[in-house]
Order: sequence, then C-alpha cells, then structure tokens
Amino acid sequence: MDAAQAAAAQAEKIFAVPHSTRRHQARARAMGRFIEPESWLDIETGHGHFPAVAQQVHPYTAFDGLDLTGRVEEGRRAGRVEEAHRGLLADLAPKLAGRYDALSMFHYLERSADPRIELIAARTVLRPGGHLMIEVPVPQSRYARVLDKGWIRPEPYHRIPLAALRRELESLGYTVVATDRREPHIPFDLTARLAITLGRIRAAARLAVPLLAAAALLDRILAPLVSRTRFSNAYRVIARRDPAA
Repeated sequence: MDAAQAAAAQAEKIFAVPHSTRRHQARARAMGRFIEPESWLDIETGHGHFPAVAQQVHPYTAFDGLDLTGRVEEGRRAGRVEEAHRGLLADLAPKLAGRYDALSMFHYLERSADPRIELIAARTVLRPGGHLMIEVPVPQSRYARVLDKGWIRPEPYHRIPLAALRRELESLGYTVVATDRREPHIPFDLTARLAITLGRIRAAARLAVPLLAAAALLDRILAPLVSRTRFSNAYRVIARRDPAA
C-alpha cells in the first residue's frame, strides 16, 4: 500500500465515526426514554449495523431495515435485521402502513429528494403513537462551512434548520417530544477540513496518515466542549405520530 492509499484508508476509518457502536447505543437509549418499541424500521440501514447494536439495548424489539441497495439483504442474511425492504421509503410506505412503532432516519433526510414526502411516508409507516427519530446536520455549523469549501456531497442536499423541521413535523401531525444538539455531534470537523486540503497537495500524501490521525484525536478531545456550543454540527429530533394524524 502506497502513501496515498494509506491516507485514503485512514480517512475512511476516521469518517466511520458516525456509525460507531457507542453512537448507535446512544441513539437506541434516546428512543427508549419515550417508547419500548415492538417493531423498529431503520431507513437507509446499509448492512444493518445500527439495528444490530440497538438490539442489545432493546432485546425485545424486532428490527427491520430499508435501503435502496442490496446491502440490506446482506444485513438480513447476517442476522442484523429480521426483514429487509429494498427500495425507497416513499414507494414502500403503502405496503408498510402502520407496521412500526419506531422509525429512524440518520443523516438521510437532508439527502432525500423531498424531505416533506419522506416525513409523510414515515407517518404512514408508523402506528398512531409511534415515534420517529431524525438526525441531520446543523445548517449553520462549522461542518456546513466545510461542505461549502470543497466537501463532496450528494445531490440534492437540503439544509434543514431545527425550527423549520419542528414546524414541518407539527404541520404533518407529529408532536416533537425531544431535541438534542449535543449527543448527535460528529467529531470530525478538523479532520474533514484537513482531508480536503491534503487531497489537493500530492506531496503531502506521505504525511497524510499521521496528520489525519492527529486531527481525529483532536476532534475527539474537543468534542465534549464543541458539542455544547453553536459549533455542534448535528442535531436530533424525536417526534411522536399523533393518533389523530
């Protein structure tokens, strides 16, 4: 493996932070403060790593996964999800109507074609009184500025302020029961900016691995402080589907 490949591998390892076991456990516990789900659907679940970890927190919950790719079927074969639904939530919502009392969307809504359609589909899939958990980037955060300065992001990309998401949820028949900007913070702002810079400097390839590792360590050290400030880069909303909706 040459220096450039090593740097790429290091960056991939660092940017896996949003999917860490500890983060998944925290998400599962956050939902558990409001409901002990009988059934939970994780949107864009990939290989089903979140359901596999959340199952340890909610051992009596049946976890299913939905993903556009075949990864969800691999997750089912690996035993991480009980049922694998392949496709788009908006397309599959009619046949999944009223099947779940918990649904999660982690860094999915901002990349969807139409967030409002996704929230309507989630309401369809949820039972009355069921809970929806959403995590999205904070539009005004330092992370958002990193995105504006060279970060490769998928299109479309929606910037969704917390107040706007709350209003949209309430207009669609949800009641917001919790918000959090501290726990969902992802500690990789400095690492992301450095990775972008190093990617433009070929001569820096040999230094990339130690530099990225140092930046990642600094991000983690600063995370407890940063997450309490306006520099927190993500937020979480938990909303209950109103019975009358």
